[in-house]
Amino acid sequence: MNTSERQALLSRCPRRKLALTVASTAVLMLSGCASAPVPTEKMAVAEASVKHATTSATSDNAPAELQLAIDKLAAARQAMTAKNYERAAQLAQQADVDAQVAELHAQSARSRKAAQESQEAARVLREEISRETPR
Repeated sequence: MNTSERQALLSRCPRRKLALTVASTAVLMLSGCASAPVPTEKMAVAEASVKHATTSATSDNAPAELQLAIDKLAAARQAMTAKNYERAAQLAQQADVDAQVAELHAQSARSRKAAQESQEAARVLREEISRETPR
């Protein structure tokens, strides 16, 4: 997902935008105390993305994608603990993207289901109308 797609997604998700703003603020506050090149901002963004994506709808409609994001975030935390900051940054970024993919996949699945339900309702209505129309 490129930057413009991510910005378009953020503009449609006010709660996500708020969560990322809060996370970024926390990162800025924490980065003042850090003396090592710790990827705190990427970790905070990944944490916020995974938390936002962790819903029952996403769990039901995109469980594999969500689990991948959760696993990569856990691996990023382990890399942070091991002070492997470069690896932690990579994994955090991947977790962020995977969380977004999980949300989009779940949204797509819900849209497909709604479309199928609408088509079925239209079919039933057409049948009902054809039964009531004298020929």
